[in-house]
Amino acid sequence: MLLSMTGYGAAHLQDGGVVVAVEVRTINSRYFKLTVRVSEGYAALEPRVESLIRQVVRRGTVQANVDIQRLPSPEDFSINVPVLRQYWTQLEALRGPWGLSEPVPLHALLGLPGVVGQTSQTLLDVEPLWPAVQPAVQSALERLEQMRRAEGRAMETDLLRNCRLVATAVEAIARRAPEVAEAYRLRLEERVRKVLADLQAELNPADLVKEVSIIAERSDIAEEIVRLQSHLEQFQSTIQGEQSAGRKLEFLLQEMYREANTIGSKSPDMEIIRQVIEIKSAVERMREMVQNVE
Repeated sequence: MLLSMTGYGAAHLQDGGVVVAVEVRTINSRYFKLTVRVSEGYAALEPRVESLIRQVVRRGTVQANVDIQRLPSPEDFSINVPVLRQYWTQLEALRGPWGLSEPVPLHALLGLPGVVGQTSQTLLDVEPLWPAVQPAVQSALERLEQMRRAEGRAMETDLLRNCRLVATAVEAIARRAPEVAEAYRLRLEERVRKVLADLQAELNPADLVKEVSIIAERSDIAEEIVRLQSHLEQFQSTIQGEQSAGRKLEFLLQEMYREANTIGSKSPDMEIIRQVIEIKSAVERMREMVQNVE
């Protein structure tokens, strides 16, 4: 199962007097980098949010925003009675000189500076907020994972298609390699005989076969073909495994590219070289995709 490093998840939750809005974005990156922003005054919740995210995302750059709004309630505010009394006393004292018959209405005093304020408990205590914040973060992460899995399935399909292209090219090389090796050995043997004839030198037939075989072995690509097939099988099984393993996939593609390069440099045959180009092109396409796999 592949997981994309690119995804987005959001959630909105209201629990009693608390409204929480969460957004989580991830983009591809070689290493893990996490940034969490929580509404001002609630920074004490950041470590808990980070812990939830780390349980889900293990690679890439993650940006999380948690907006917390507390709906007002009577318990959140207190009236400063001494200040209210001073306002009322001073205003009542003006009724006579100003000729006012009606008493000063109480509601008119509540908006004056210093009369109503927030309680210190409301400003400092974040513990009661966690039961609302936690499910909101988890819901956003679930939606993030849904998107990452969907993109991962699409990448898996494309990667397996390219794997089939590589497998076809490797099979074509494997079929042609013995014929090319034998033809190369015969040409090499003929050239050696011609050089010896021109030099009027003599060489034991057994020694000739031995020397030609040694030189021909240097152009043998059988081992590279076996290793390339092995890397391809590991790559396919890793793609379809239970865990997303982007780093392992990157390594296997690097090894596949290296083996293809070696085959191309050792073989003089144009058909094999053409198949090598097909392999390298497919591997390059897979490299680009794997860079976005967790």
